[in-house]
Amino acid sequence: MQIPQIPLAERVRPKDLESYIGQEHLMAKNAVLRNQIEANLLSSVILWGPPGTGKTTLAQIIATETKRPFHKLSAINSGVKDIRNILDRVKNQPGLFNQTTPILFIDEIHRFNKSQQDSLLEAVEKAWVTLIGATTENPSFEINNALLSRCQVFTLKTLDEQSLQKILQRALQTDEWLKKQDIVLKETGALIHYSGGDARKLLNLFEQTVLQLLGNTPVIITDEAVKDSVKNNAFLYDKKGEMHYNIVSAFIKSVRGSDPNAAVYWLARMIEGGEDPVFIARRLIILASEDIGLANPKALLIANAAFDAVNKIGWPEARITLAEATIYLAVSPKSNSAYMAINKAQQLVKESGNLEVPLSLRNAPTKLMKEQGYGKDYKYAHSYEGNFVKMNFMPKTLKNMTLYQPGNNVKEIKYKKDLKNKWGDKYS
Repeated sequence: MQIPQIPLAERVRPKDLESYIGQEHLMAKNAVLRNQIEANLLSSVILWGPPGTGKTTLAQIIATETKRPFHKLSAINSGVKDIRNILDRVKNQPGLFNQTTPILFIDEIHRFNKSQQDSLLEAVEKAWVTLIGATTENPSFEINNALLSRCQVFTLKTLDEQSLQKILQRALQTDEWLKKQDIVLKETGALIHYSGGDARKLLNLFEQTVLQLLGNTPVIITDEAVKDSVKNNAFLYDKKGEMHYNIVSAFIKSVRGSDPNAAVYWLARMIEGGEDPVFIARRLIILASEDIGLANPKALLIANAAFDAVNKIGWPEARITLAEATIYLAVSPKSNSAYMAINKAQQLVKESGNLEVPLSLRNAPTKLMKEQGYGKDYKYAHSYEGNFVKMNFMPKTLKNMTLYQPGNNVKEIKYKKDLKNKWGDKYS
């Protein structure tokens, strides 16, 4: 039998209120959100909750139950132009200001930057559309106050085990392809564990395990079979799970290892996995400081500029900015001399304690301080040839301590030569 091309989670997505499972605090009989849907009195809303808790499904059910036109955008690959195209089509249509007002569903709305979110304000204010925004991030921090004030916020919770079990059973009973397989659901512990309360992940992992066992009669789903399936799934990406950290680690090590091909590949894995672009941009800033450092000081400027650009433009264009910065950092010469120096310095401080600042280096804003010797014998570098004069800037007991070791790259070799000319063996 031909294997379905549409994922199980999509094939069994509920299409009406009665088949929707979970979120009883919102969707049970007489619960606040359900009452608004049934009365067709829903205004613009933000649905806030973890992945796989039913936000997209709920938006589609709302459109079906209220018989409203449904327009969907994803903030990952849409911009202001896409928003305007939809608004231009709907704002002059019949039905404005009544119960057939179209629904505009925006998935991952927190990924829209300020200007993208601002482009929605007039449409929400004038009821050209009923906005339903879905977000996994706290709306208080990620949604503009002006837009947030025009929306109700409903919080969806991670699905509990009882709901997940019901979703599994519903899939077995309703999916035409699964019904034709001889499946024995012997154990569900691993499925529940690895799903992490995410219905989409639960169903996709279940289907993946079934596919892995096809050919067996019957197909017996055990915890061990599910664990094997997890190990074999190259595309599992959980922003809070092990795969997330593994891919981020691979990305960092690829840039550090000067392999732009691998770095861009792991960047793409993070983007396709739904990673926050600001998180990626932060990692680039850290890489520029820790692994490139003084070998190419411009790298930090590039990384910081990328961070600013990502915050300004958002998806989907931010992927180009991230790719450019990633490649630049990957091909840059590398040095961790600043990273090693600050590590040594901090360790030295912990070991040596609060050593006194030499009197010559102390500021002397008062007469009493001057009388006590503050600032005495300080040599002002700019008063000497080459703007340099030898004197001790460390606590006395650490006078000969060396913390910064220049790296073996073009720029730091020059630094090393200059330091040796000034300080002699201290920087040999």
